[in-house]
This record gives sequence, structure tokens and C-alpha cells, in this order.
Amino acid sequence: MYNIITGVDLAKEEIQVCVCKRYKVQSNQAMIPTEFGSWLALSKPMIIVFEACSTSNYWKQKALEYGHDARLISAKLVASVRQNQKTDKNDALAVAQAAQLTDVSFINGKSKEQQELQTLVRLRELAVKHKVAMQQQIKSLLLEFNIRVSSSQGGLSGVVEGVLEDAENGFSMVFRQALNTSWQQLQRGIESIKQYDLYLEKAANQHKTCKSLQALEGVGPLNAVKRRESLHGTGLWRDGAI
Repeated sequence: MYNIITGVDLAKEEIQVCVCKRYKVQSNQAMIPTEFGSWLALSKPMIIVFEACSTSNYWKQKALEYGHDARLISAKLVASVRQNQKTDKNDALAVAQAAQLTDVSFINGKSKEQQELQTLVRLRELAVKHKVAMQQQIKSLLLEFNIRVSSSQGGLSGVVEGVLEDAENGFSMVFRQALNTSWQQLQRGIESIKQYDLYLEKAANQHKTCKSLQALEGVGPLNAVKRRESLHGTGLWRDGAI
């Protein structure tokens, strides 16, 4: 049983580290990231609690590597405990104090593998948003010339190709070149989505839980990764449980 609890506030430039022993503050100091990494490596195992933020998963993983009992705690809970004005020192102290509350619930956090899967999903989602935005933008600009997109004309593809190929429609060469550039950009975006799908399929097939989820009817690689993350967040599914 560890008798030292350390609260860590991961600020932008420095990392504030508040070490508490038996509810008393032993130290509360700022470190740059490299100093904090060395401190983790050299310190005896203890409970280290990070306020959840963009870099907290990374530092939790590092702390675990060095044998510490690393945990994440919600920023909302920390804010409710913090006393006085918001400073890095007060934040780090509040993290340590919040971690010692009765029946406190810690955040699961993510492993590096889970972060990678999440990144693949988000990159694909971003590509889809760009594709939809580009399609809508091209449609809107063509509509200003009273050019409407319909399935009878082959959809957006047929309309754009028709505009580019019709030498008698009065559009300038510069306009045609610009329209063609935007169309090619859209096509590259569509291809990037297909590429992300291949990455997701490969990653899902390498992951035991995702492979098991894909055995369910109608669940492909993308849905398998999303469902896995959802189940992990609720604590209902543990890696390697099936």
C-alpha cells in the first residue's frame, strides 16, 4: 500500500508536481517535461494522479512503465475541490486532494494501442467531413450559374465533367482550371477515405477484441473499433476477455 499520493497538473510549459504523504504536502514544485520524466524514473513507486487532459494518457503510460500506480481524474472534480484562485500549484494540490476523496471514481484512460485506433477513426472522420464540405461547396458554386446537380445528369460527377467538356458554355479557361482543381481535390479526398478504411481493416484484424466484434452480423472494421472504444469507456469489456 502506497503512503504517498502525488497530484500532477500538466500545464502547457511546465508540469506541476504536488507530493503528499499522509494528507500533508511534502513538496509542490514545477518541472519541465524532461525533468518530470527523469523524476518518474528515479522515484520510488507511488500513487500518481493526473488531471485528465490531452497529454495525460501519455504521462500515465510513462508512470506505469516506471512501476507507479498511475491514475487519471476528471478536471470537473478537480475544479470542485480546488481552493483559492486557479494556479498551477493550486491545481496540482487539488488533484492530490480529489484523489483522496471517499469513493472517488477515476477515469480509465487509454493505452497507446487504443490511442492509435482512436486516431485512425478521427482521421477518417475528418476526411469524410472535408469530402462532404467540398461536395456541398462545388454544388453551391455551380448553382450560382443555375447549374443544378441531379441523378439524371450523372450526379455531381456528370455535371462537373459536362461543364469541363462543354466548350460552348461560355466559361473561361481559368474558371475551368479552377473547377477541375477543386474536383481533383475532392477525388483525392475520396481516395484518402478508402485508404483510411484499409488502415482500419488492417488494425482491426490485428486486435483480438475488434476481430471478435466483427463476428457479429453487420459489424465491419470501423464499427468494431468504435464499439470497442465504447465498451472500454464503460468498463464492460476488457482486452483479452474473449
